[in-house]
Amino acid sequence: MDVLMTNTKDNILDAAERLFAERGYEATSMRAITSAAGVNLAAVNYHFHSKERLLQALFTRRLEMLNRKRMELMDAYEAEYGKRPIPIEKLVHALIEPMIDITGERPNSNKAFSVLLGRMYSSPHSSLDGILLSDIRNFAERFETAIRRSLPDIPPEDLYWRVFFALGATIHSLASSHLLQKISRGLCNPDDRKGAQEKLTAFIVAGLKTPTNPGLMKKRLSRTAKTDRGK
Repeated sequence: MDVLMTNTKDNILDAAERLFAERGYEATSMRAITSAAGVNLAAVNYHFHSKERLLQALFTRRLEMLNRKRMELMDAYEAEYGKRPIPIEKLVHALIEPMIDITGERPNSNKAFSVLLGRMYSSPHSSLDGILLSDIRNFAERFETAIRRSLPDIPPEDLYWRVFFALGATIHSLASSHLLQKISRGLCNPDDRKGAQEKLTAFIVAGLKTPTNPGLMKKRLSRTAKTDRGK
């Protein structure tokens, strides 16, 4: 009985994930989800109570897996480098690799979540904010500490922006890779996940390591000094 209930729950989540990715959250009806999952509405209500709770459960399932993989990578790198700064390439790998390969053994499902992730970031859903922040908090704290050690000359404000840009580039690459194939007239193959990850990593690493604009840095220091004098 427990196995049957688990399968039913997973079928509902898989169907909702696929339909939310294809149509968007608002345009997907509960009737469409139950039809795609081969269950009745009572089963959805029993497991999730509402469409919003279903969306939350869907993201929790994926994000827990994603951030568990990130934490495992951080464990391995911290063990390898000890008190030494972790190379920035390794930190970028820990940040983006699990996003690119959340569920490599289920490529169709993985693709649906990639598209859905892009949709939800471009059209934020307030009920997901807490889930996104909660699931990434522990990793974010470790990542922030590590990246500041690896890039001590980059101001914290710039680092936040650059990591934000890195996540945006990754999500866009996952959600809209089909556009690249059309724009490049077939020259670029987004299905080459390893190649795409290498190129994306090189792009992000270069952006993270770029020295801060000296003129901008001077203005910030001047502004900070004025603030300190005013205290």
